[in-house]
Amino acid sequence: MRTMPRAVFPTLLLLLLLLSVLGASQACLPDPASAYRFTGAVCRLTYPAAVVLNEKTTKVIEAAFQHARYPSMGGEKSLLFIGRVIYGLDNLEVHNLSIGRSEFELHPGEGIGMEITNVSAVFKGTIQYGYGSWLVNVKHSIDFEIESQIDLGINPKLYCGDGKVAADTSDCYLNFHKLRLHLQGDKEPNWLKRLFTDFITFTVKMAIKGQICKEINKLANILADFIQETAEHFLTDGDISVNIAITGPPVITANYIESYHKGLTNYNNTSAVINDSVFHPSQLNENKMLYFWLSDQVLNPLLTAAHKDGRFQLNISGAELTELFKTNLSSVMPECIRKCLLESASPELRVWSSSVPYLNISTLGMTVLVKASGQFHCGSQGTPTILFETDVDLVVTASYADKKLFLQGNPSKVSVIQPELLSQNQLLLNETQLEFLKEAVEKIGIPKVLSVLEVELTRLLDKQGVNLFDIFNPEVLPRDGFVVISMDFGFPHHLLVEFLKKTLQ
Repeated sequence: MRTMPRAVFPTLLLLLLLLSVLGASQACLPDPASAYRFTGAVCRLTYPAAVVLNEKTTKVIEAAFQHARYPSMGGEKSLLFIGRVIYGLDNLEVHNLSIGRSEFELHPGEGIGMEITNVSAVFKGTIQYGYGSWLVNVKHSIDFEIESQIDLGINPKLYCGDGKVAADTSDCYLNFHKLRLHLQGDKEPNWLKRLFTDFITFTVKMAIKGQICKEINKLANILADFIQETAEHFLTDGDISVNIAITGPPVITANYIESYHKGLTNYNNTSAVINDSVFHPSQLNENKMLYFWLSDQVLNPLLTAAHKDGRFQLNISGAELTELFKTNLSSVMPECIRKCLLESASPELRVWSSSVPYLNISTLGMTVLVKASGQFHCGSQGTPTILFETDVDLVVTASYADKKLFLQGNPSKVSVIQPELLSQNQLLLNETQLEFLKEAVEKIGIPKVLSVLEVELTRLLDKQGVNLFDIFNPEVLPRDGFVVISMDFGFPHHLLVEFLKKTLQ
């Protein structure tokens, strides 16, 4: 009756959707090949997925422009006919920002090339200036605005540094197609003002470039931390968590970005260990947007932690239990069970995992080997009427559609051992009674446990926000010692909103 542990697999399948190429790392090995054997989970983001994510890039770039804090600028210079010019610019702010389009490409072994074109913005602030000679001597403090039209180029590089994968966007440049400074709304300045504003414009251009590129670099690393924190929170439930630190630097090819993660289960201050992973990049392809490679060395420690944490328990009582036993079985129901269901005020069945479940993944499927104990009570909180233990080998398949998780189980082995009829203080040695228990476990118990897990795991996934993703055509391919999950997806807008809110606080 104990098939509950298997569903931890689809849980991880969907939870890992929040993994990204950016994650924290305690010890990042210098090259991917040396990191493979310590890798429990791999995320491959293909070019079509990058296209979807790039559609959100403009929002982050807008935040970079608007969130940038432009310092006060000042200086002096000698100009022909005017003499010495002293100036200062304060309170620079961005208004009327718009972005034309964003394009990108993946540079194998290097990074990501991004072009943001047609960035139009008006910078407003206050200018203090004075200029003087034997002809004139003027001092002013007036408002100004700068019209700008800019193309922005960024070539981010992902690397291991400071205990995490960081994004280096220092290769950043701005091309100004238009940058005009107007004093107090004066669109047609005289030659004197024009001479002065042309000089100031160059200084403003350098300041804007420096601050925008600085802000983009800061936002990139804030985004890295945000994704990591979100993923770690997503993969934490109670005392169970998953360490998704990376084992090596991300790999960038012309067709995908790939990251390598430890995938170590943590429970009660103890951590799983992986040092003989079978991962190789050839095990993944590029037909879909997103791929996850998961070792059974990630999933089995999760099952162990869940077992130790008492997660695998199920109590069914009253009318629900009575209704379950109306299932048409070929075996004859023992009289003690029949009387319990019909005559007891509150019959109850209690089931729990009595040993650590084990998951075996192969090309034949995903098999769960589980042992469970069961107690059948007839309304009394004391001694149960029936006590039994079962061994179950179950091949489980998982799917996700219409925002719901679906589980199907095909038992290859079901056995009932050590059954006791405690109300009569004797072993249930009757073959008819044993056959009934076995059939009940297979045709009532296993389907019921799977249906409960479907509901509970869907609820958990919804709580963590998986239902906010649009997931298309997910596929689960079991292989020897690992499983590959592939899918297409739509990026959830709420994640971007949360990130921008946090950034702009």
